[in-house]
Amino acid sequence: MKYDYDPIPLNHLDAYGSAEMLVRARDYADVISQRRSVRHFSNKPIPREVIEACIRAAGSAPSGANHQPWHFVCISDPTIKREIRLAAEEEERAFYEGRAGDQWLDDLQGLGTDAQKPFLETAPWLIAIFAERYGFDDNGEKQKNYYVPESVGIATGLLINALHNIGLATLTHTPNPMKFLSKILGRPANERPMVLLVVGHPAPDAKVPRAATVKKPLDQISSFFE
Repeated sequence: MKYDYDPIPLNHLDAYGSAEMLVRARDYADVISQRRSVRHFSNKPIPREVIEACIRAAGSAPSGANHQPWHFVCISDPTIKREIRLAAEEEERAFYEGRAGDQWLDDLQGLGTDAQKPFLETAPWLIAIFAERYGFDDNGEKQKNYYVPESVGIATGLLINALHNIGLATLTHTPNPMKFLSKILGRPANERPMVLLVVGHPAPDAKVPRAATVKKPLDQISSFFE
């Protein structure tokens, strides 16, 4: 997409005072810090309109030259979810049987993961997130995209946040390689699958590994120059 430079007024929230900003920032940190990667999902349905609204939030992300190099394939069809599960588990078995290497597998011990991925069928929605390595202009000519991994990463973060904000659980599933997603979902050659996001309500008896709740403290993840 190409646009002529035609600036319009910024539509932005009014600035809050310092005290209210601090309260809001801390409240948000408390809410988002409760997000967990969930592997035990309920099959309780979620209306398509809810998923659409969250995708619109993701699509508002910034991107290189505003090319928006992403595509979200949303799947609730049980047959397709089954096909994805079988293909994903095939790759995961190879991963856990040696492809990952000893160090990686050792690092996963505290998370209790294995090659079995029943959540890919149980959860009501899977969202396959594709990165467009290049696009096409209005004349069908190949168009370069910029900062693709960064742009798609930001959009994915907004999507996870939007889903968490309405009380849904997610899991960022990244079997490697993921070419099977392109084949199953019929995506074009200019797109590369990056994340398979599992979306739904957590199961009533859902548990998460204790190790996953341990996050680095502020002084290890940030530096300030004042």
